[in-house]
Amino acid sequence: METLPNGLPIAGQRLRLEITDLAFGGEGVGRVGEFVVFIPFTAPGDVVEAKLTEVKKSFGRAELVKILTASTERVTPKCTYFGECGGCQYQHIDYAAQLRWKYRQISELFRRVGGFDPSVVQPVIPCPNPYHYRNRVLVRSQWNKPAQKLNLGFIRTDCGLVCDIESCVIAEPAINEAITQWRRNPPPKGGIKTVLRMEAPGWEVPEHSFFQNNFLLLPELVRVVKERLRSHGARHLVDAYCGVGFFSLEVADVVESFVGVELDAPAIRAARRNQESRGIHNGSYVAGDTDQVLPSLLAKWDPSQTSVLLDPPRVGCRPPSLEVLRRTGPGQILYVSCHPATLARDLKILCADGRYLLETVLPLDMFPQTQHVECVADLRLAGPLPPESVLSPTPAIG
Repeated sequence: METLPNGLPIAGQRLRLEITDLAFGGEGVGRVGEFVVFIPFTAPGDVVEAKLTEVKKSFGRAELVKILTASTERVTPKCTYFGECGGCQYQHIDYAAQLRWKYRQISELFRRVGGFDPSVVQPVIPCPNPYHYRNRVLVRSQWNKPAQKLNLGFIRTDCGLVCDIESCVIAEPAINEAITQWRRNPPPKGGIKTVLRMEAPGWEVPEHSFFQNNFLLLPELVRVVKERLRSHGARHLVDAYCGVGFFSLEVADVVESFVGVELDAPAIRAARRNQESRGIHNGSYVAGDTDQVLPSLLAKWDPSQTSVLLDPPRVGCRPPSLEVLRRTGPGQILYVSCHPATLARDLKILCADGRYLLETVLPLDMFPQTQHVECVADLRLAGPLPPESVLSPTPAIG
């Protein structure tokens, strides 16, 4: 095999590789000695021919040229756009295998990023239907100059251009009907983003406010959160990043009182109306930045009788919120996240010096066919805060 003087393969070189692992993010992993090669759209057990596109000191990236021997986990993708559209990474892998690999990826992230025993991670709870589950999509228009046409669809997997699509196999039927109507009445020009979403039954959700994008697995997510809340037995709940009040209203019957905080003002107004429509009277909602409001909310009740539910954006919690949680010491922290790496990072900070104990991590496959997975982590107060404890800056995880 031709190599550079330092022993590295050369960009453009073709390699015969056996795929032995699946990295977080969806790329198959092959090796040439100690040199690691990441190849999208491959499956563990595949033997492939791949062309190197990027070479670094200890790893490279390659594109799949052809499959020489197919993995037993490989299946035929249901979507004709798979491999071009960037929305899915796993349609070529059997769904049961997807769940096993996601479990392995989460366990490894918690070990490597958080320093946790992988045994805290439970098997991934499957989605009842691994297709036709998305209730919200972001579609885009882009002028295709060579073809002299408007491309309408999703961002491609290999570049920032738009893949022209007519339907999406992971979207709910109602969303696909909306895509059809959108294409019949397209935007007047390129560069326009459009959100297509279904109404959440029984919930008021403002146009730009967050709501879980999988209605099919939502009851199971509520069950997991409620079960963990009951197991601790806290009397009070602080629902941080509460959005339209989904979690706090779903579990209001488990606690004596609750309060939710959310920066999105329309979402808070919707949360109050959602509360009123349900006749729930043991809680309230506050508009504000969680970092700024959390200290006063935690001062309302005895910390030992308080659970805090965190459901932040993908970037995770900011240092001020993590610091006030460590210093205040609520008896339980339930952390809901769709990004296992930032979750593991934040939990490492919360658990430093033995302050909290990570009891369990329960993953739910809210995003079948993709690299993403939702997790619910349950932390319990375990020890006093050392007087010399200083919260280190939270590093960014892409």
